[in-house]
Amino acid sequence: MAGGQERILRRRIKSVQATRKITKAMELIAASQIQKAQARITANRPFRDGMARLIQEVVKGDPILAKQLFSSAENVETAVILAIVGDRGLSGAYNSSVLRATERLIADLKSRGVNVRVFTVGKKALAYLRFRGIEVEEDFVGFADRPNFSDARRVATAVLAPYMNGEAQELYLVSTKYLSSATQKVDTSILLPLQAPEVVVESTKKLEGYTEFEPEIARLVAGLIKVPIESEIFTALLEGAASFHTSQQRAMAAATENADELGRGLTRIMNRARQDSITTEIMEIVGGAEALRSGK
Repeated sequence: MAGGQERILRRRIKSVQATRKITKAMELIAASQIQKAQARITANRPFRDGMARLIQEVVKGDPILAKQLFSSAENVETAVILAIVGDRGLSGAYNSSVLRATERLIADLKSRGVNVRVFTVGKKALAYLRFRGIEVEEDFVGFADRPNFSDARRVATAVLAPYMNGEAQELYLVSTKYLSSATQKVDTSILLPLQAPEVVVESTKKLEGYTEFEPEIARLVAGLIKVPIESEIFTALLEGAASFHTSQQRAMAAATENADELGRGLTRIMNRARQDSITTEIMEIVGGAEALRSGK
């Protein structure tokens, strides 16, 4: 019986060791991707800041137009929600935290009588939301780990269509903000109407700015209205990818540590089982020798 237990323990130890190799490899891969994701966030920051400055100058240049573009609708009938998660799991609470925040946002909007149209990025979102009876209008998969600006542009085109057509009055983004390698948080923000830093609505007098626009501001904004949204979505995709790799690295490190601890515990149990088996055999040999001696 002890020998059978020892064989079972050997198989379990081999299984734990094989799992540990996988989790360790995933930990190292995720750690290598974190630096690349951080570099992409840093490289994207000047473009995002430049778009924010452009919006600020537009606001300074034409307050009346700013009021039209940046004022919230009095009666919101339909809202569009974009949720960004990962294509893979094994990343701790990264996916579930965003999806739970999305559920809360949907419930809040519906409680106010607002219709909701949901778009998602990442394979993990579609099954989660549909299981809970939430219909997803369109989902984008295959690039959550390493997004490109073309991916952000494709997503922006889809989520902007209802707003530009007058079918929706608000556009929400639910994603993970990457603050540092130690801190990431789920963030729910409004992409549309645009959130301008300065909006002058009480006076038709233009504020003095240093930018001259060619063509006129109205035509310029009509052509550039998509660009700030594409920039924000691309930034969210980059920060989401960095947060995913960080969460996965942390989760796989914990799994590797647990595998080490489990392996040590099973090895101790197997050593005790082997010792018990050897002790039993010795006692049987001694008992047999004593029986032979008594017989003589």
